[in-house]
Amino acid sequence: MDAVTIARSVALFVIAALAEIGGAWLVWQSVREGRGWALALLGGLALFLYGFVATFQTDPHFGRILAAYGGVFVAGSLLRGMALDGFRPDRYDLIGAGICLVGVAVIMYSPRGA
Repeated sequence: MDAVTIARSVALFVIAALAEIGGAWLVWQSVREGRGWALALLGGLALFLYGFVATFQTDPHFGRILAAYGGVFVAGSLLRGMALDGFRPDRYDLIGAGICLVGVAVIMYSPRGA
C-alpha cells in the first residue's frame, strides 16, 4: 500500500470520527441536556453522513474497516474530550488509545497477499 493510499485512508477515518463523534455529541446535547430536538436532527444527519464515509475506504471488507475505525473512535473521543470538555486523560487512557491506534495500523495497513 503506497503512502498516498494510506494518507487518504487516514483522512477518511478522521472525517468519519468527526461525523460520528460530533453527531453523537449533538444527540447527547439534545436528549441529556434538553437543548432541543433540532440538535438531535443535526446529530442524526451527521451520523447518517458518517455511514457513507466508510464506503470510500479502498479495502472491500466492511468488517475490517469498521473494526479499524473502532480504534480511531477511541482515540478521537479522548481528543474531543480534551479539546472541548477540559478532560485530562490519565496514562492508562493514553496507553489504551495508543494500543487502539496500533491496532488500526495492523488491521488496515499490514501487507496482505493477493
